[in-house]
Amino acid sequence: QVFSHHCPFLVGPIECLSDAVTPDTDIQVTLSIFELASAAGISCEVDPALVNVLAGSKTDGSAPEEDYKVACLLLVFVAVSLPLLASDPASLYNTQMDGYNNNIHCLAKAIIQVSAALFTVHNKNIETHLKEFLLVRVAGG
Repeated sequence: QVFSHHCPFLVGPIECLSDAVTPDTDIQVTLSIFELASAAGISCEVDPALVNVLAGSKTDGSAPEEDYKVACLLLVFVAVSLPLLASDPASLYNTQMDGYNNNIHCLAKAIIQVSAALFTVHNKNIETHLKEFLLVRVAGG
């Protein structure tokens, strides 16, 4: 907010660039725009720093299809684990902390951010995979 107040001539074009990103935009262009927007303090759909870390940590010698399958299996694991986590005694709301003892209130944001970064690395449609995650979650009970 301070940056946009003092330098609106710089923040305005960056916001316009980030608004112009569509799912059809080239992935490298998208990541460059998001990196610029993140540096300016503008929130982005995909965290470019997380994408760079995940892209750099691909296993050597494994096929990209295998890494993609592991990313999909990670979401299945999270979906299946949610009921167990919800039934954990530490998943009770603590009024003194104004949150949960095990930070379960951060889980939704973490799932969205990590899955968006994972599927950006694999150049897949994020929205489709998150819809599949919800289907697995609903079917799982």
